[in-house]
Amino acid sequence: MIYLKLFLTFLEIGALSFGGGFGMISLINEKILLSGWMTDEEFLNMVAIAESTPGPIAVNMATFVGSSQGGLLGSFLATLGVVLPSFIIILIISALIKNLLKFPVVQGFLKGVRPCVVGLVLATAVLMANSVLVRSESISTFDYKGAVILLLIVTAATVFKRLKKKNASPIVLIIVSAFLGMLFY
Repeated sequence: MIYLKLFLTFLEIGALSFGGGFGMISLINEKILLSGWMTDEEFLNMVAIAESTPGPIAVNMATFVGSSQGGLLGSFLATLGVVLPSFIIILIISALIKNLLKFPVVQGFLKGVRPCVVGLVLATAVLMANSVLVRSESISTFDYKGAVILLLIVTAATVFKRLKKKNASPIVLIIVSAFLGMLFY
């Protein structure tokens, strides 16, 4: 039963999410917490691990959750569920319609979905920042060390962008963040 639930849950996530992995995080969070598969803290740790390992974040998250709930078969089914809708859609688009983006209806659809995707990503960022920087409902438990690390990384990325005219490597930022975490904590 868990295998079917994993597959269907991640199939739904894959079918209803737009904007790539980051757009999926809020829906994955909701589904995982409602299913009781993880706590908030475990979810945040999973996002950090999924982001710092190679591959798409949604696939990494599906694989991790599937593995934790159903072993090897669970990880396969969750991963299959999350990628199957995109695979089918891209297969249909590439096979049937070569110039899909030229249709006004498709352009209107994409223009309507973009603000939603930005909102989902921003909402996820705010929820994650709150979970990382505030350890409980009381502001007295504000994590100053986490805030300093965040401020240092954002500052370093901004300075790098201004000086080099390109984005800083996410890998370097993750490594620096990990080093600062070990140093501060």
